[in-house]
Amino acid sequence: MRIKGEISLPGDKSISHRALMFASLTDDECVINNISTGEDVESTRKCLEKCGIHSIKSGNTVRINGGSFSNPREPLNCGNSGTTVRLLAGLLVGQGVTAELVGDESLSNRPMNRIIDPLSEMGVEIESNNGFLPLKIKPNKVIGISFVPSISSAQVKSCIMLAGLGANGQTVINENVKTRDHTEIILKEMGAPVSSNGAISINPISEPLQSFDITVPGDPSTAAFFAAAAALIPNSSITIKNVLANPTRIGFFQVLKKMGGGVEWRNMRMECGESVGDVHVYWEPLNGIDITSELVPSVIDELPIIAVLATQADGPTTVSGAEELRVKECDRIKAVCENMQAMGGDIIEKNDGFIINQSNILHNTNIKTYGDHRIAMSFNIAGLLTDDRNTLDDEGCINISFPEFNNVLTQVMA
Repeated sequence: MRIKGEISLPGDKSISHRALMFASLTDDECVINNISTGEDVESTRKCLEKCGIHSIKSGNTVRINGGSFSNPREPLNCGNSGTTVRLLAGLLVGQGVTAELVGDESLSNRPMNRIIDPLSEMGVEIESNNGFLPLKIKPNKVIGISFVPSISSAQVKSCIMLAGLGANGQTVINENVKTRDHTEIILKEMGAPVSSNGAISINPISEPLQSFDITVPGDPSTAAFFAAAAALIPNSSITIKNVLANPTRIGFFQVLKKMGGGVEWRNMRMECGESVGDVHVYWEPLNGIDITSELVPSVIDELPIIAVLATQADGPTTVSGAEELRVKECDRIKAVCENMQAMGGDIIEKNDGFIINQSNILHNTNIKTYGDHRIAMSFNIAGLLTDDRNTLDDEGCINISFPEFNNVLTQVMA
């Protein structure tokens, strides 16, 4: 068996969330083509609907009308999506909306003080369950602040930026480590008073932003799973078309290349302020590397699949400075180590990451996904290295981000 073919993927999840939210700040119809098909993005669309922002979805295209917000009559269910709850809180605060935000069991166990504290500093009244969902937000008079995030998080940054668009006075954000910058890029393209020369400065908007018609580029985090499959199996190669190539989002491909994998970017171009290209990945022998805190923000979502790659590398791979993995959809450090050990892998768990040694022989086993889509997809790919396939306890959680995953994987398994 080998991996072969040319594929295109649904739109990037981060940009899809933002396109829906930013469209609400216009006074006209916006069109979003190739929107992410995952349940997380649909949670965002449905929450906006309850706030008076109407949209029509047809296939992977959404037509959404910006305009006036209204206070929702019932709690906004953000499902499993951390991006939805954290960005939506900032958006609604900036637009003067009073709301309650809730989520599923997994999301209800994810920390919210990281947005509660700065929003409170901006004058927002917030009630929470000791720093967890549900959140009840009441904007009152929102004021601009100077903010230095205590953790590297694009969700936190974007939350404060969106609140700042409706604040009195300027909001300034100083990041210690640069995080994905889609919010800055898209808002600037729409004419928002945002600058990002070193510090990020946000001034309140005085008029609706420019409407848009965009095609969302393919999700690089989703592309990572198929790229990894090609990099793991000898004589394999794959081309993934129209992938988002934003420098803050392609850390996985930089890591894969550093490990010795074959990676070539082709047909590079700019679309809506973002770099887009076709990425060609092919098998080459892999070597172990060190992944430290400086690199972690650009590969935080891909670390589980990088762990699978590391099992086939010549020499150890170490991951450190990745404590944030413990407060994702599940404790991903624990989930990776537990499942890798069950497959016969040589992995050592650390508080802030793990150490992986080469494991020439892995065994198929029963995988505990913890309801986490990235754990499920990573160990689905890991199963390609065994005599049979792994059995997942919750295959359905993949629908959170990429319901077409298994169909595409079957398509490229030659």
